[in-house]
Amino acid sequence: MNTKKITFGALIVAISVLLPQAFHFAGQQAGQIFLPMHIPVLLGGFILGPGYGLAIGILSPVLSSLLTSMPPMAKLPFMILELAAYGFASGLLYGFLKRKKAHTTIAAYISLIAAMAAGRLVYALSLFVAAEMLGIACDGPAAAVASVVTGIYGIAIQIIIIPPIVIMLERTGLLDRFNAPRKTAEK
Repeated sequence: MNTKKITFGALIVAISVLLPQAFHFAGQQAGQIFLPMHIPVLLGGFILGPGYGLAIGILSPVLSSLLTSMPPMAKLPFMILELAAYGFASGLLYGFLKRKKAHTTIAAYISLIAAMAAGRLVYALSLFVAAEMLGIACDGPAAAVASVVTGIYGIAIQIIIIPPIVIMLERTGLLDRFNAPRKTAEK
């Protein structure tokens, strides 16, 4: 267990619960439009890696729903899957590209866009599977497209702010502090 990663992961989960509350002052639909919970989850994957990104993606909507009733229980399973995919994919892809010596800027943008696509794909598939299991008429791909259209401002915000944050953290060496191999005590 890495205490530093667990502590920082808990901080990211707290931010992912609090940030949407600030946006809800602009109205109930603000969360669907600006996607504020996605930002810390995606950053959690970039900073802490795929395992922690996955955990942050699961815990964030669950805690938010329990503490604030947002997302509503009907949407919670779909958000859990979508955000877990975001956190996992951003960490996995960024780590892979950095190991392959990709330039930080290129790695950040490719990882972000691919993680966003993966999350929406998981969201669409989960809607489709749920509709099939429950016998509900639902077009998963159309619902995913509709959520992209509704969240276009949030997607733009993510593309504008996440890569520069990742690049800054990389240049200052802060990402290395979280992802450096741990030293073990010698026997």
